[in-house]
Amino acid sequence: MFSLPPPYSSFVDPWKFMALAMSFLPATILAALFALDLATLLSLSRLRSAWFGRFWARVGPDVRANAEKNVTPLLRGHVARGAILPPDSPAAYPPLSGTILELGPGSGMWTSLFAPRSAIFDPAQPGGARAPPLTKVYGIEPNTTIHPLLRDQIARADLGPTTYEIVPLGVQDLKHAPERYRIQPNSIDNIVTIMCLCSIPEPRENMAELYGYLKPGGRWYAYEHVKCHASQGKGMSMYQAFLNCIWPHIIGGCEMGRDTGKWLREAGPWRKIDLCPLENEPWYYTMPHVIGVLTK
Repeated sequence: MFSLPPPYSSFVDPWKFMALAMSFLPATILAALFALDLATLLSLSRLRSAWFGRFWARVGPDVRANAEKNVTPLLRGHVARGAILPPDSPAAYPPLSGTILELGPGSGMWTSLFAPRSAIFDPAQPGGARAPPLTKVYGIEPNTTIHPLLRDQIARADLGPTTYEIVPLGVQDLKHAPERYRIQPNSIDNIVTIMCLCSIPEPRENMAELYGYLKPGGRWYAYEHVKCHASQGKGMSMYQAFLNCIWPHIIGGCEMGRDTGKWLREAGPWRKIDLCPLENEPWYYTMPHVIGVLTK
């Protein structure tokens, strides 16, 4: 099969990704019709959630395969100034521990990294670290159509519903959550956001809200795609802005051009900020990333 070489493939890939997403819409509508699910058929937001859940169940494993080389070192503390540190080098930060808030777990794409025998916590694994076990994970996931897939991944990771609790709310609803889902301010050891801040509503306000849940000394581990960096040139920024006129309507509300790195830095008075563009990403990427750890 003919494939374009870089950088041309990077310009075409977003269109291929959107076309793949569109291919899941007819099946989503038919499934709702056969199930006589009028609530989904008559609600655009419910239909979009079901459509995105079906699509992400297909593409999530591929997205993970591409990003895991960055995400696993991040959660182990092996990232500094945008660079991935060698596995046998000293960690720049402690690995995850204690009480975790994972925002937007979706279908459980990263749930296996929280498992006791994952590369983060098991020293027998390549690059594994001796770290205290997680005591609690709150998975903030408002798309209930994808919860069965998430529960399956929780079970596969041997975490159990008492260790990993799904909170069926959006980040914007946490401060008014029912008692059973309420998270107290200054109670979270670590926040994990992996390619999810692109789709939360009122991002600046809600990042500041999340900051309030961290304990003093708590760490926010972030790997997010962002607006094109200034070093990529105005042409790339304009092309990304053009794509973003269509992208959010097809890819579950994901916004391409958010200045997430800047907004994270402004979320609160951090003691230390190590959040930088991912090292060695080519200039022609339409979805460049920032990666790093912010300490409260």
